[in-house]
Amino acid sequence: MLESIRTLWPYMRRYRWGLVRGMGSLVIKDVAGAAVPLLIGGAIDALTAGNRLGVVFRFALLLVGVSLIKGLFQFWMRVILIGISRDIEYDLRNDLFANLVSLSPDFYARQRTGDIMARATNDLNAVRMMLGPGIMYWTETSLTFILAILVMMIKDWRLAILAILPAPLVSVAVMLFGRAIHERFEAIQAMFSDISSRVQENLSGVRMIRAFVQEAPEMRRFEELNKKYISQNLRLVRISGIFQPLLEGLIGITFLVVLWAGGYQVMRHRISLGGFVMFNTYMGMLVWPMIALGWVVNLMQRGSASMARINQIMRERPTIAAPVSPVAVGEVHGAIGFSNVSVDYPSGRALDGVELEIPAGSTVAIVGHTGCGKSTLAALIPRLMDPTEGAVYLDGTDLRELDPAQLRRNIGFVPQETFLFSATVGENIAFGVDDATEEQIREAAELAGLSADIESFPHRYQTMVGERGITLSGGQKQRTAIARALLRNPRILILDDALSSVDTLTEEKILTGLGGVMRGRTVILISHRVSTVRQADRIVVLEKGCIVEQGTHAELVAAGGYYADLSQKQMLEEELEAI
Repeated sequence: MLESIRTLWPYMRRYRWGLVRGMGSLVIKDVAGAAVPLLIGGAIDALTAGNRLGVVFRFALLLVGVSLIKGLFQFWMRVILIGISRDIEYDLRNDLFANLVSLSPDFYARQRTGDIMARATNDLNAVRMMLGPGIMYWTETSLTFILAILVMMIKDWRLAILAILPAPLVSVAVMLFGRAIHERFEAIQAMFSDISSRVQENLSGVRMIRAFVQEAPEMRRFEELNKKYISQNLRLVRISGIFQPLLEGLIGITFLVVLWAGGYQVMRHRISLGGFVMFNTYMGMLVWPMIALGWVVNLMQRGSASMARINQIMRERPTIAAPVSPVAVGEVHGAIGFSNVSVDYPSGRALDGVELEIPAGSTVAIVGHTGCGKSTLAALIPRLMDPTEGAVYLDGTDLRELDPAQLRRNIGFVPQETFLFSATVGENIAFGVDDATEEQIREAAELAGLSADIESFPHRYQTMVGERGITLSGGQKQRTAIARALLRNPRILILDDALSSVDTLTEEKILTGLGGVMRGRTVILISHRVSTVRQADRIVVLEKGCIVEQGTHAELVAAGGYYADLSQKQMLEEELEAI
């Protein structure tokens, strides 16, 4: 728990003056509350001593005044301290999200989306409860306990000792049960992450589930996870169910002892009736702190366990980051060089000793079998990953010497797997260009061969595309991604199999539109279609991570290698389709 507080201390420091005001209100409220039994005892003693009603009336007025003060500062205590816990939750959520978006793709390859979502929602809420109600009630109950015991010791130390007899037992119970609560809540949060991941995967892949008629098996799997989650919660409920009655039982026994011993003291005239009532009122005040102690310990342990899970993400650092003193990215010409580049994955080597020079302003196409390393080669250029061996250069500078953010501002990248946001078509095209005008968005859509489709949409550029662009066809999604890349007006354009979902007629139209755009830029085209790459300045053929052929379309056809075979097969397919 101390580790969690240390992590949160920078956030708490931002609101230190608010915390001082909140804690000040808490102290005034508790002092006012501690004065109430004294006034009640004084009023009873005044009555039993035969004083006039006016004296009692003055006590009543004082009691009302003190209660009003207590109520007012209790209100401000809650508003300030609970409000600060919400502010810290806001800051922590922003920092968590900022760290998540800065992390490299390899983090998301090993971390489940549902688990991340669970930490950003459920765990963050548990931390807020620890910071707000947890710390507030921890401080309040501790101060109330100290003030009540202090006055009781002054009034009658014998009775006070009897009143605090259960305190050591409570401390032992808190220590033992607190550890068990912490461990069981960690298990609950882990199960919640599993459930979140399962739901996220099922909702994302709902079409696949229906296509393979897997609704019933998936429901069974979810039910099994749900049962395990309920089982973990019941384990926590059982231990909480023992903890709370145990505390209340100790308190009840203490009350009986104090009533017996205090009554005996009154009968022997060793303590006044008002003093005895005051003593019992303080005992009543101690009931809430002792009962709340169990709830507060629960909150603190839950918050501590959740903060530990959040810290696991906050401690993550991007594997691809800017160097301490990055080389300034000036005017980018677009010359790209691969020097003895190799890339290893856990499953094997994707690229092996690649040597390739791409002149500035040229169009280079990459072709090859599935899994030959084409997409890996493309991902190295915007530095979405680093080579295991060798280096990639931009205009003669090693990419690892550049700030990745500055590098990527000069690159338009259309990945193989198109991703669209739950926004309008226009907003998806303008993603990454904050000051894009409507005219620029329309022009980019026209170049990508998408404008005619958009004009047929019910709200045109304001049409919502749904989650991941689910309302669009595969070809429309790809063309939206192309328009998004073109709108950035990049010096380097990478199209990673970006026309695979469109027909040959639409492909020809898009390539014609891109002809003027591609002129003067460095373009990397990755495709399985000869029709897409035949006009490239140079075509590079990859086989098992190595470059086996390169040249123009005519040169490679004449060479009679892999590219020539691919070209011949696709020509035959086109002829058969035309029949």
